Amino acid sequence: MQPLLDFWSAHQAQIATLALRLALAGIIYFACRLLSLLARKTISAACNRIGRLDVTLAPILSSVASLLIYAIGLVAILDRFGVNANSLVAVIGAAGLAIGLALKETLSNIASGIMLLILRPFRAGDFIDCAGRSGTVQAVNLFTVTLQTPDGLYISLPNSTVWSADIVNYTRNGKRRIDLTVGISYADNLDRGLQVLSDLAAAEKRFLPDPAPTAFVSALADSAVNLTLRGWTTVDDYWPTRFDLTRQAKLSIEAAGLSIPFPQRDVHLFPTQR
Repeated sequence: MQPLLDFWSAHQAQIATLALRLALAGIIYFACRLLSLLARKTISAACNRIGRLDVTLAPILSSVASLLIYAIGLVAILDRFGVNANSLVAVIGAAGLAIGLALKETLSNIASGIMLLILRPFRAGDFIDCAGRSGTVQAVNLFTVTLQTPDGLYISLPNSTVWSADIVNYTRNGKRRIDLTVGISYADNLDRGLQVLSDLAAAEKRFLPDPAPTAFVSALADSAVNLTLRGWTTVDDYWPTRFDLTRQAKLSIEAAGLSIPFPQRDVHLFPTQR
C-alpha cells in the first residue's frame, strides 16, 4: 500500500492531468457520437422534405457527415494530449497516401458511388439490370449498391462494378412496350389472325393511346406465320398486361378457328441403290 501512496505523492499532478485529459476525450467522443446521430437524422429528414432529391442520397450524405464529425473529434482529442496538429496533418497525409495505394479498390468504390449519385442513372425504387444482376434499387451506399430481386433475394454490388457496367433501367422512362408474338398456321386466314390481335388491343384499357397499339406480320417462320401485337403501358401495368394478353391471345386465336402450330420438320427418305 505504501508504494502506491508514494507513487501517488510523486506523480499526483501528472495523474490528475492525465485523468482530466481522458475525461475530456470521453466527453468529446460522446459529443461526436451524439452529433453524428443528430446529423444522420437531420440529413434523412431534409432529404425526405425535399421531394426532388433522390432518397439514395441520404445514406451516403449521412455517412460522409458522420465521418467528418469523428475526424474532427479525433483531432480535438489528440490536441488535448499535446499532439501537434501540423505534425498530425503531415502524418495523416503520408498515411493517407499509403492507405490509398493499398485500398485503391475501396476508394474506387467511393468515387464510383459519388459519380452514380451525381449522374443518377437510377434511383431508389427503379428496376435495373446491371452486371448480370436484376433487381429493384434499395440504396446507394459509400461502397455498394443494394438490390432486391423479384423473388426477394438481397444483392450487394460494388459501386465500381455498377459504374463500369452497362445499366439498363426499366423504370426510368415511365412506360414500356409489349411485343406479344403468336404463330398461326400457313393454312390459316392471315387477315383474321390480325383482326383477332387488333380486337385484343382495342379491348385492353391499360394500353396507352400514344403510341397507338398495332398488329402486324413480324416473320414467316419455319412452321408458322408470326403475328405480333405491339402496345405501350405504364411500368406498373407492364407485367399484369403481358400475362393477361398472353392468355387471351391463345383463347381468342382458338375461338376464331385458327391454330397455333407445333414446330414441324419435313424429313425426306431416299432409297439407297446397291
